[in-house]
Amino acid sequence: MSPAPTASVLVRRHSLVVRLTHWINVAALLVLLLSGLQIFNAHPALYWGDVSTFARPWVSMVAAERSGEAVGLTKIGPMIFETTGVLGFSDNQVRGFPAWATLPSYRSLADGRRWHFFFAWLFVLNGLVYWSAALVGGHLRRDLLPRRDELSPRHLAAEVADHARLRFPKGEAALRYNTLQKLAYLAVIAVLLPLMVLTGLSMSPGMNAGFTWLPELFGGRQSARTIHFLSASLIVLFVIVHLAMVAVSGPMNSLRSMITGKFAIRAGDAA
Repeated sequence: MSPAPTASVLVRRHSLVVRLTHWINVAALLVLLLSGLQIFNAHPALYWGDVSTFARPWVSMVAAERSGEAVGLTKIGPMIFETTGVLGFSDNQVRGFPAWATLPSYRSLADGRRWHFFFAWLFVLNGLVYWSAALVGGHLRRDLLPRRDELSPRHLAAEVADHARLRFPKGEAALRYNTLQKLAYLAVIAVLLPLMVLTGLSMSPGMNAGFTWLPELFGGRQSARTIHFLSASLIVLFVIVHLAMVAVSGPMNSLRSMITGKFAIRAGDAA
């Protein structure tokens, strides 16, 4: 006879504030990414310093003619890659990123800025709500700050090995973030996201007039633009890894916990 299926129970995992701010962040960051690429397309090149040195971009996406046909070229430092159809030249147009990756899909710097600025303020307000709740409710101290023993090289190496083998905690242990999750989430919410906000403000002429020191904090306005772009790229990488981990560790259970706040564990493992 096959063994009887193990009953499961639903236990509380995420608070209402965490769930709401999570989904607002998902929507805001998606719009910010797509509208940001629309803004980037107005001048698809990055520089270091305070001014644009057009002859020496650090990154650029351009179109060139080869054998009578237009091709897209992406330059990163001294390296040049052909990226026709995606970067530099797509849909028979000279443009940094393709139409499907920008908001709006048509070329409009003004509309891209409207989308970007509105959702940027929504993102900032949502972040303030999250941080206030995390500090007052103890979510930061209880769930996100790693303990000293969790930061030991042996513990971190064991967690890396478990992730590499796709071994994930079960039962009561699955209700808590592991150390790698804590470090990744803290890096995003305490470093990358604030960095994106500050570098974004550094590119605002109005903010530059009132806070002249802000662009210099990042080495100049063009450096702030480059750091803004790199921060956004790292956040996209984080999201890809995050979704991959959710997919292999149990997507329905994780999705349920972020919608309803309830996470299913085996009845015998419930406290």
